[in-house]
Amino acid sequence: MSRPIFAHIDTEALQHNLSVTRRHAPHSRVMAVVKANGYGHGLARVAYALWDADGFAVASVDEAIQLRDLGWIKPILLLEGIFDASEISLCVTHQLSLVIHNSEQINWLRAAKLKQSIPVFIKFNSGMNRLGFPPANFRIALAQIQSIPTLSPITLMSHFATADDQYGIATQLAEIQQHFALLPYPMSLANSAAILRYPDTHRDWVRPGISLYGASPFADTSAASLNLRPAMTLHSQIIAIQTLKTGDALGYGRLWVADRDSRIGVVACGYADGYPRHAVTGTPILVNGVRTRTLGRVSMDMLFVDLTEIPDAKVGSQVILWGQGLPVEDVAAAAGTISYELLCARAQRVPERTL
Repeated sequence: MSRPIFAHIDTEALQHNLSVTRRHAPHSRVMAVVKANGYGHGLARVAYALWDADGFAVASVDEAIQLRDLGWIKPILLLEGIFDASEISLCVTHQLSLVIHNSEQINWLRAAKLKQSIPVFIKFNSGMNRLGFPPANFRIALAQIQSIPTLSPITLMSHFATADDQYGIATQLAEIQQHFALLPYPMSLANSAAILRYPDTHRDWVRPGISLYGASPFADTSAASLNLRPAMTLHSQIIAIQTLKTGDALGYGRLWVADRDSRIGVVACGYADGYPRHAVTGTPILVNGVRTRTLGRVSMDMLFVDLTEIPDAKVGSQVILWGQGLPVEDVAAAAGTISYELLCARAQRVPERTL
């Protein structure tokens, strides 16, 4: 018998969330971001569920080749471009599109003397200060790309740093509009947050990520209120029950001491499964559909839950760590992290299962 923990991946939710993107950005093509093993949901399963997207975006050539092997023939964009010149031939063979964000990539592509075209997205650093050509160098880089006939077609691209918070996009968008003005190329600007909140950023390509997986990109807005459905539900079971008296301590480090007589459940899930070790007492969890709290320190394979107010809970009772009925962003907020990390951190040893 295997451990009772598993992840249910809801492909209908993925399809629904893609339709939400299309309703928000009806005039844009959708470049679905499926990097990091489809945000931890399984690349193949996500790809088949999102087969109606107009393109996929990934972080590596390996991910792109997996998609081609699945039969995907539409565009695939390498979000970080090539990491060295040796990848160029693979990009040609598998007909990949490249983000170009530094001069070394331009030099590699020029030296390759390509015989066929590669679509490229030139990335403008409008304030994220991660990847991209800064304002002073952007037009120079664009001219260099234009001078290589096989780097075609060209798309202009940038990325918003604060589309998900109160700071918003105004400063970056003004910078983008200034530097992209009068350029005769399509654009790709909007991430999940911008798709949902800033229609004027949609342009030719939108790049949804976290919203496709049913989590809200906003700290102040729930996924449900955005009509998003969770695509991953992490399930487990109660595997033991302990009865503590007032003053008894629990788990490693005695981090939680009972302030009343308490009934404690032990859940088959720990940090080796991808649950955050730093999750504090009070992190929400569902037992038999009832919301309760974690207690004490998360172990490698187990964690504790408070069953004092759930008298029908017993060994074998069903537990939801996040997903259907318990938004992953609620768990992430309590654990001091973000939903992206929890979804991507699901360990390989946690299998996927169809309910």
